[in-house]
Amino acid sequence: MFKNFVDRIGVMNIIMILVVISIIIVSEILFLSGKKLDAIFIAFWAPTILGFMNYLKYKK
Repeated sequence: MFKNFVDRIGVMNIIMILVVISIIIVSEILFLSGKKLDAIFIAFWAPTILGFMNYLKYKK
């Protein structure tokens, strides 16, 4: 079942989604620890990476 999921989505897309999830988690940790400006700056990376993934997907 997991192999079918990986074959359908692609290894690189799964890696990028894991990176985006980790960015969101780090941003939340920073926000809750009081570093709000740093958290907001890092939080903007997630949609940028997702947008870049969409661009590469539709460029083909």
